[in-house]
Amino acid sequence: MNAQTQQNPYAPPQAEVGDIEDGDASVEQAGRGIRLGAAVLDTIIVFAVMLPMVLSAGIAELVADPAAVIMGASGLISIVASVALIAVTIVLVKRNGQTIGKKLVGIKVVRSDGSRASLGRIFWLRNIVNAIPAAIPFVGSLYQLVDHLFIFGDKRQCVHDKIADTIVVKA
Repeated sequence: MNAQTQQNPYAPPQAEVGDIEDGDASVEQAGRGIRLGAAVLDTIIVFAVMLPMVLSAGIAELVADPAAVIMGASGLISIVASVALIAVTIVLVKRNGQTIGKKLVGIKVVRSDGSRASLGRIFWLRNIVNAIPAAIPFVGSLYQLVDHLFIFGDKRQCVHDKIADTIVVKA
């Protein structure tokens, strides 16, 4: 054998090496502004559902029988609308990780690796666990501020996202 065709036994193995695909590469995170827009839409929807009850409570102060006014037509409308809103929200969150506001702006909640987030994870970890410190007088307001300021980090995750191991992505 001549020197040009002879393989070096000490040479590294020859193989094609490719990069491993990042799990987050398949999803595009939602921007901060669009997330704010979804939150504003959700707040407007809840306000619209509760408006008849709020208005009837204001009128109830002016009349002799406030309970009759609140439990009248406007109170009934708010109760029925609230039950409907809760049902629609549960279905949307379970199917797509979306509230009505998120669906309208085209974003959804998923796990950090891009997989589907369960209804339980979204309800318990993103909402209930996050609401506990928020319910503490004085400290709760500071916690809410810090929670939402975390969105300005590199990963665009609020504290409630970090607790639930979720991200918000374009749907």
